[in-house]
Amino acid sequence: MIKRSVLLAFVVFSSSVRAETRPPNILWLLGENLSHDLGCYGMAHVHTPNLDRLAKEGVRYTRVFATNPACAPSRSAFFTGMYQTTTDTQHMRSHRSDAFKLPEGVRPLTHRLKEKGFFTANIKTVGDQSVGTGKLDLNYVNEGPIYDENSSEWSVLKSKQPFFAVVNAEESEYDIYDRKSREKPRVEWVGERIHVQHATPDKVTPPPYYPDHHVVREEWARYLNSVSGMDLRFGKVLAQLRADGLEDDTIIIFFGDNGRLEPRGIHWCYDSGVRVPLIIKWPKNHPAPAQLKPGTVDDRILSLIDVTATTLALAGIPKPPLMQGRVFLGEHAEAPRAFAFSARDRIDETQQRIRSVHDQRYHYIRTLSTGPTFASLNRYKEKCFAIMPVMRELRAQGKLTGAPLELMQRTGPCEELYDTDTDRDEVVNLIASTQPEHREALQRLRAALDTWMVETGDRGAIPEPAEVVAPFTQEMDAWFGTPAWAKQTAR
Repeated sequence: MIKRSVLLAFVVFSSSVRAETRPPNILWLLGENLSHDLGCYGMAHVHTPNLDRLAKEGVRYTRVFATNPACAPSRSAFFTGMYQTTTDTQHMRSHRSDAFKLPEGVRPLTHRLKEKGFFTANIKTVGDQSVGTGKLDLNYVNEGPIYDENSSEWSVLKSKQPFFAVVNAEESEYDIYDRKSREKPRVEWVGERIHVQHATPDKVTPPPYYPDHHVVREEWARYLNSVSGMDLRFGKVLAQLRADGLEDDTIIIFFGDNGRLEPRGIHWCYDSGVRVPLIIKWPKNHPAPAQLKPGTVDDRILSLIDVTATTLALAGIPKPPLMQGRVFLGEHAEAPRAFAFSARDRIDETQQRIRSVHDQRYHYIRTLSTGPTFASLNRYKEKCFAIMPVMRELRAQGKLTGAPLELMQRTGPCEELYDTDTDRDEVVNLIASTQPEHREALQRLRAALDTWMVETGDRGAIPEPAEVVAPFTQEMDAWFGTPAWAKQTAR
């Protein structure tokens, strides 16, 4: 009898030790195409109770920047913890059909986690409910499977701990993947027919870099309703996490992959294109890092590649020697950043080379390519973003004024400098300002950007061969069509 009691005690003790030593699960809730557009960030006319609650129970970060304002290059960076301009993955949907492999020593995050015993999952469904797209969109396809097999259904997670699971939001995105956008009078948003109309055109206030026009208000309302739809879907994931008894053993990290799905957001290095939300909630059953205080706001400058390095650290994995992302939580946290860098290169058929750098207050943008910037042709933008043709028409009629006109007139090469404390929408370019603080900020950020481009081996100056770019023009025309003004210009 005594021996049996001792044996039972040993089993209980052993199970307890395993539970305590096992690392926490990690759940990435990955938002599509949004900036600080949640209720907890102060955005009006959205309904985001689930993510607002996450912020209340965790930490909300305010200065987090994507390394690129479009999905594929940005994801290629934060899935490795390396700048896309260093690894030659900077062009939109590049290296999908060649023999390219990542540089030696650079690997997808999931591969490193799997080696340490994590089950890696790309979740699409919770029961019979669709909650994620299963999106990869990485500019490397020859690295082997990114996730474990049979990992798209939520129910597999409970028996596969510790796990690293990603849920890629279905919103905010245009419904374009049927390849028939060219034939549609207007391209719908994903989930548009089921989104609750928390935002309506008569109530919203779009950013001042757009004209006051009914189409602008309609599109802005659709965008905000899409954000509310994203929160509703993520709420289903969080509810299931709780119902399965996994919440207290799972680190929850919510962030956006790049900026807003709006004409001056996605694709452009303005704040609306690269500043993204980040919320982290720590599980009760594991000791929290000293830097995490529930219900607080963290204003440190972070890059999305820092989320990668920090995820590894939280999983108990030392940061690889080459990794450019920085650990910002835990006992191995590195020195805080003084600057965050972003870069844009070819997106679809549109060739632009733009670099940007943020410090705590100012944002400097350098366009190195020539010709129109915002007004350049991108067939996806022209077809899906109804605001673009409106701005072109108003400009042709001489009715476009102020910040919207300046945006349409901007050409490269050029420089821009914005005070993001006083000019949140970045419509007052301070590049010609004579105020001492503006001149000092310009010199500081110019030097920081120059240094970063050299130190990280920025490959943006290496042109893509014409035979690589040409198929994108053909594909975008077949998918979205070519606007009449562009056809006339080409004659």
